[in-house]
Amino acid sequence: MNQRHLAGGLADHVHDSQHTFRALLDAMARPGQARRLGPALPGVALGGAMARLLLSMADDETAVWWQNDDAGLAPWLRFHTGAPLADQPQAAAFAVITDLSQIPLLADFAQGSPTSPEQSTTLLLELPVFEGGVPLAWRGPGIEDVTVVCLAGLSADFWRQCQANQAGFPQGVDMVLTCGEWAIGLPRSTQVQPALER
Repeated sequence: MNQRHLAGGLADHVHDSQHTFRALLDAMARPGQARRLGPALPGVALGGAMARLLLSMADDETAVWWQNDDAGLAPWLRFHTGAPLADQPQAAAFAVITDLSQIPLLADFAQGSPTSPEQSTTLLLELPVFEGGVPLAWRGPGIEDVTVVCLAGLSADFWRQCQANQAGFPQGVDMVLTCGEWAIGLPRSTQVQPALER
């Protein structure tokens, strides 16, 4: 295994994981509000937020599906967490999306069931920036009235799928959108509409 894959674990696993997990809970509780998770890890070809999420949440019982693993990150994650590789989206506890032009259909991931909605995939999407996109109004639990989010790089079709995903609540996928050190939560309970709609 390349030494690059062995490097880049959390310096203080317990403390850093706790910080990441608390920040993630806060991001999911307040959709649309960015939370800082931490800087990039040496030798890891992911932003700091994405890398820290994976190291903090994955374990030997959470299969991870990689959209693209040209950088050989699956062995790196398995070494640090024991996380197995999911061979298809439906089998994943977590899915790592780094190519926004080729996002699989949200319906292709595990949706959970009416009795066990938690048995669904959590998507982790890495974005180039958190601004410059079409303004979208997010509403729902954790949002007092409306939060306007302008994320770049995600297609209109993706946002239409998000609307369908929310309509299937309590089933559906949850998402965490990352950019560099930051993360934004998009739980399945959040309604996403063009910002001008009321």
